[in-house]
Amino acid sequence: MDAHELFQVIILGIVQGIAEFLPISSSGHLVIVNEMLSGGVESASDDLAMNIALHLGTLGSILVVYRRDLRSLLFDRKLILAIIIATLPIVLVGLTLKDAIESAFETPAVAAAGLLVTAGLLWLCEWLEPAEADHLANSSEKNPDLKQAISVGLFQALAVVPGISRSGSTIAGGVMTGLPRQMAARFSFLIAIPAILGATVLHAKDMLESSGSSSPFDVTLLIGAFVSFVVGIIALEGLLQIVRKKKLRWFSIYCLFASLSTFAWLLTR
Repeated sequence: MDAHELFQVIILGIVQGIAEFLPISSSGHLVIVNEMLSGGVESASDDLAMNIALHLGTLGSILVVYRRDLRSLLFDRKLILAIIIATLPIVLVGLTLKDAIESAFETPAVAAAGLLVTAGLLWLCEWLEPAEADHLANSSEKNPDLKQAISVGLFQALAVVPGISRSGSTIAGGVMTGLPRQMAARFSFLIAIPAILGATVLHAKDMLESSGSSSPFDVTLLIGAFVSFVVGIIALEGLLQIVRKKKLRWFSIYCLFASLSTFAWLLTR
């Protein structure tokens, strides 16, 4: 592994760790960054094994940050049911449309358009939180009901399109159905666990069927996973603080800027 490849892997790990949890779309940013770094990054980020490593790193971030919630989850049947219900839409989309989405949608132009959608969702989220949010956030009822779980699950399914943030869309979806944003954020990252696991399994299946994938023991994979894990913990903790302070509009502005900048780059390159 030369210095250039190491640099690329570290950059991809940082992008994945930040964008997986901040509501700015990791898939959209990876698509755009891949195109901008087109020289040699294809050997890393387009490789299925690297995608698996990056996702496993960010999955580890969630397990660390939400370790207490996961322990209590074992005794909360209502929350388990809500997570299952919210996960079903993305499972159906992933199993039926995965190949079509990867072949048709993974382009910088689609990612830029998706970032515009994310900007709009986050801006709406900033203004639609229910008036009783503070009361509910401190109440004993912390689980979404059936309607809210279905709605959040549908918003999560939208995030298979690059540029539409999974965390941003699910937090916005929760707020739009009446959840206080802190509860919406908590539920968003709990349902991220099966979502990321599912994406990892699908990538692993593709890797086993592909003869061109990197060796699972490649040191670059360990570096990518470690970087995305560490950066992911920092990003997730930071986002939770931002959600509490009601500052999601700054991410809306960023997504708008990133989208317009990408369109400008595509037109002038």
